[in-house]
Amino acid sequence: MTVRSRTAVTALAGLTAGAIALTGCSSGETAAPGPNDKIKVVASTSVWGSVAQAVGGDAVEVESIISDAGADPHSYESSPQDAAKISDANLVVLNGGGYDEFMTQVLGDNPKPTVQAVESEQPAPPQGEHAGEPHAGEPHAGERPAPPQGEHAGEPHAGEPHADEHAGEQPAPPQGEPHAGEHAGHDHSVNEHVWYDLHAVHEVAHKVAAELGKIQPAKAQEFEANAAAFEQQVAGLESRVGEIAAAHQGKPVIVTEPVAHYMVEAAKLNDVTPPSFVNAIEAETDPSAAAVADIQNAINARQAVAVIYNPQTESPVTRNVRAAADAQRIPVVELTETLPQGQSYVQWMDAQITALQGALNR
Repeated sequence: MTVRSRTAVTALAGLTAGAIALTGCSSGETAAPGPNDKIKVVASTSVWGSVAQAVGGDAVEVESIISDAGADPHSYESSPQDAAKISDANLVVLNGGGYDEFMTQVLGDNPKPTVQAVESEQPAPPQGEHAGEPHAGEPHAGERPAPPQGEHAGEPHAGEPHADEHAGEQPAPPQGEPHAGEHAGHDHSVNEHVWYDLHAVHEVAHKVAAELGKIQPAKAQEFEANAAAFEQQVAGLESRVGEIAAAHQGKPVIVTEPVAHYMVEAAKLNDVTPPSFVNAIEAETDPSAAAVADIQNAINARQAVAVIYNPQTESPVTRNVRAAADAQRIPVVELTETLPQGQSYVQWMDAQITALQGALNR
C-alpha cells in the first residue's frame, strides 16, 4: 500500500502545534530521568504504546497520542497538548512511513530518542502508478540493522524478504501479469500498517529496549529480558498465523482497505479485491461507480470466502460492501488499527487472528 498523503490542514496543524510546544525548549532535549524515576514514553498510537509498555514494564510511563478504538489515525490532527507531551518525552515511538506524520512534524529537527517502525519515509509514487516501489516481501521503507542475538535464526526480519519470496530487488511484473499473490496494478508495497508484520513488531521491541537501556543503563538487561519475553509471545502469534496458512493457503479474500496486508500475506491467503477498488482506496479518492460495481459483483459472485473490514476507515461505500457480504452470508472480519480499551498488543492481535481463523473455517 502506498504511503498515504496528508492534507495541508493536517500538516499545518502539526507544524503549529510543534511550534507552540517546543517554544522555550529549542534544543528539544528533555532532562534525563533519575535511576528511580519512570521514563516518559510517548507513542503515536496505542499499538506502539503497548509494545513500549511490554518492554519497559514498571520503569516506564507510557502515553499514546491516539488511543480511541474508533478513531481514524490517517486523518488525525495533532494539538498543542500533543506537542507538549512529545516535547517532554524521554523516548518517542512512532510508526513512520507517512502513517503518523503529525509526530514527525512536531519533532521536526529536534534531537529526541526515537524508535520508528518504518525507519525512513518514502514519497508517494506518481499518481496512478506504482513505479519504483518495492514489491510485497521486499524491504520496507528504510533498511534496518540486524536484530539482536536471540532472534529466530533463519527467519526473515521486518524489512527483509519473507522466506517464500526471492531476496533482493525484483523487477516490476509485466503489465497484465500479476506479481505472485497480487493483481496487475495492485501492488501493496510500502504498506505502512507494519504492526501486522509480526517480524517488524518484535524488532521494534528490541529497539525500544536498546533506547531505554541508554536512558537508564542500570536497567538495560531488564529491558532486553522484557523484549525477549515479548518476542516469545509474538512468536506464538506467528505460529497461529502459520496454522492458518497450513489450513487455508490460497483461499480468496476481499479487503475494504489493505490494513492487514502483512497478515494476509503471512497466512498465504489470496487477496482478490478488484484492483480498481484498491487503487482508489490507496489514492484516498472515492471509488468510481465502475470500481464499486466491480467489488459488488465480486461479492455477489461469492469470489471470496471472507471480507476483511477496517471499521476505522469506513465510508458509505465500504458500509455497502459489508452489507453485500452480509447478504451473501460471507463472513466479515474486523481488523483494526488501534487497540480496544484494556487490551495489550498480544491480546488484541490474538483475538484478531482468532476472528480471521474462525471466518476461514466457516
